[in-house]
Amino acid sequence: MVAAMISKDGEMAKLEPEAVAGKATAESGVVLLDGPGGVAVAMTPDAARETGRSLIEAADQADRQPHDDIPETA
Repeated sequence: MVAAMISKDGEMAKLEPEAVAGKATAESGVVLLDGPGGVAVAMTPDAARETGRSLIEAADQADRQPHDDIPETA
């Protein structure tokens, strides 16, 4: 199932929903998010908090939307 299409550098890319959660850690005052597929992001604590709130809100909205073939988390 393709979750969305995005434009990246003028090209369209398919996004597949990931069923593996990322892992957040804190080091030297920075929040590090290690995601599936080698995705890594370093954020300030404020940016991490806002990202967390935004992710929870989006997940709640997605749960209320119709969906068929979304993989379950492991």
